[in-house]
Order: sequence, then structure tokens, then C-alpha cells
Amino acid sequence: MRLARSLAFYVAFYGGSVGLVSAALLAMALSPRRLRPVVEAWSRYHRTCLRLAGIVVREEGQRFTGPVLYAVKHESFFEAIDLPSLLEEPAVFAKRELFAIPGWGRVGRAYGLVPVDREQGAKALRAMITEARSFVTNGRPLAIFPEGRRVPVGRPAPLQAGFAGLYKLLGLPVVPVAVDSGRLYNRWIKQPGTITLHFGQPIEPGLSRPEIEARVIDAINALNRPPAEALNRS
Repeated sequence: MRLARSLAFYVAFYGGSVGLVSAALLAMALSPRRLRPVVEAWSRYHRTCLRLAGIVVREEGQRFTGPVLYAVKHESFFEAIDLPSLLEEPAVFAKRELFAIPGWGRVGRAYGLVPVDREQGAKALRAMITEARSFVTNGRPLAIFPEGRRVPVGRPAPLQAGFAGLYKLLGLPVVPVAVDSGRLYNRWIKQPGTITLHFGQPIEPGLSRPEIEARVIDAINALNRPPAEALNRS
């Protein structure tokens, strides 16, 4: 049954994605303002298709109002696809390799994905800061996967150095988002159940690098703690 439901999800989502990416490319050609609704529709469609695999999505906590940097736990492709429906038109920091995907790369760049090139070091950070500030000026929230890669379930990972640089130079509050998608989504045969996204309390700007990293690591892993501890998460 799980195999059949997973196949139904893949056929529906990836089949529909071909049409939605084509629609996004058309929207780009006609008017940039028409792109956002298409991208958000694709993200919502993903949630709908997940029901075919027996997966539902639950949100906990509150989003932050105003300019903010969301630090999102990264366990699977789920959260990367879900961000446009989870947040209000987020500008997302994404690894440069993703922009090479035919069609999708152009759409992502036009929507507001900010390329991250770790090999360029300080030069890349300066470019990211410049782009990020333009999005903040336009009232858009920022989102980053501070671990820099997908992390196996239950294994806290150190944050990439670029996160602390962004936090310091942007001077924005950080809202940590805990996710537990890996146990259901990060495999070929999806497992039925509930994926939870938990918005933690905002963390003020101006902290030292060790303190901000420690607080973010603790908060984004809130859903991976033992049950007794998870009940007391922020």
C-alpha cells in the first residue's frame, strides 16, 4: 500500500510540476508580478499531493511580523518546496547548483532565490548581503537553511559559517523553524504520518557568534528531542 501511495504522489506531483514550471516560465515572459502566484500554487500543490502518500502538514507557533531571517531545519526536500506556501513571499538562500536545473533555475532566480557559492568566500557573502538587503527593503522575509545541507534525522549539525556573517551584517531578528520531515519524506517510499513545522521564538540581533549558533541549533532541533523534552520546547 505504501509503495502504491508513493507512486501516486510521484506521478501527480512531478507530472503536475511540468505544467506549473511551464506556466511559471510563461508568467515570467508576460509579467514578473504574475510569477509569484504560480510559484505559490506549485508549493500548495505539493502539500495536496502529499495526501496521496498519507502525509499531512501541521504548523505550530507564529510567524514574525516585519523584516526577519528565518532559519529552517533541513531534513529533506520537503521544506525547500514548502517555503513559498509556508512564508509570505520569502527570499531564500539556495546553493548555486540548483540554478542549473533547466527551467526551474530561471524561475527560482526570478522569484527571489539568492545563490550561495561557498567557494567564493567573502566575495559571495558581500553579494548575498546586497541582494538580501534589497529584498528586505521591499518587505520580503529572508529564509536560510543554516546547516547548509540535509541532515539525517536526530543528528544536530554545526551551522555553516555564512549564517553568522548574514546574522551580523543584516542585523535582523532570527526566527528558528524546527522541522521533522526526514522520518517520513526523506526516502523513496514515503511513510504516512504528520510533518510538523514549529516556529520558535524570535532571537534578537546583536548576539555573539557562539551564542546565536547555539540558540539556533537548539531551536531548529526542537522536534527531534526525546518526548519529555519536546513538550517543553519554545
